[in-house]
Amino acid sequence: MPYTAVATSTTPVLIIYLLDISGSMSQPLGDKRRVEIVSDALQEIATEMVARSTKGESVSPRYRLAIYAYESQVHDVLGGIRTIDQFVRDGVPEFSPRGGTNTAGAFLAAEQLLNQELPYMQGHPAPLICHMTDGEYQGDDPTPIVQRIMGMGTGDGNVLVENIFISDKILKQPVDDVFSWPGVINESDLATDYARALVRMSSPIPDSYHGEMLEFGYQLQPGAPMMFPAQNKELIRMAFTMSGATPVA
Repeated sequence: MPYTAVATSTTPVLIIYLLDISGSMSQPLGDKRRVEIVSDALQEIATEMVARSTKGESVSPRYRLAIYAYESQVHDVLGGIRTIDQFVRDGVPEFSPRGGTNTAGAFLAAEQLLNQELPYMQGHPAPLICHMTDGEYQGDDPTPIVQRIMGMGTGDGNVLVENIFISDKILKQPVDDVFSWPGVINESDLATDYARALVRMSSPIPDSYHGEMLEFGYQLQPGAPMMFPAQNKELIRMAFTMSGATPVA
């Protein structure tokens, strides 16, 4: 059964965050700007990763992170891959929303990084890409690149792709209780064509990730797409929790 490898200090998981920082990310969502809520959620899941990597007083490098922030241009935020302890020590970088939405460029950067890293990752958990956006792409369609990425992988399984779509106009019915929400079950529940396109660019939730999310109290349906229509900060928090749900030793 795929997606059963566990993240250890010798077989860490690689998580690549692709974060839309186009100008619209400065808009409010509740009492904060969208970009601030994303930064908060990233800090929370990094703290959780540290907790899941701590043995005694030492932090085991079970997670390796890369972050590409994109607008019209794509920026390698961390200057390469960082272990989770390095990332937390340096802190979540500050993002300044501006420009357009070059989604294809962000996924292309992730593909290039995976091409460099995958030859050295046999025996590791399958990498995960967590893509967060609040609007449709501008320029090239990212779909062909995502399809190529989803065909890459390790012996554990193909690369997992998760999408977080921040908007208050995605679901036809709002999510009243995040913890009992089953996930996107039918594409007809979605209100926009781009939301449906993102579903088709999202991996099904593996059983191992589903089990980890149950431990966090979420009742997502097994096999639901890893696409989160993030209408509020609670859904954003859940989506970032999913990004760190690789089983650990």
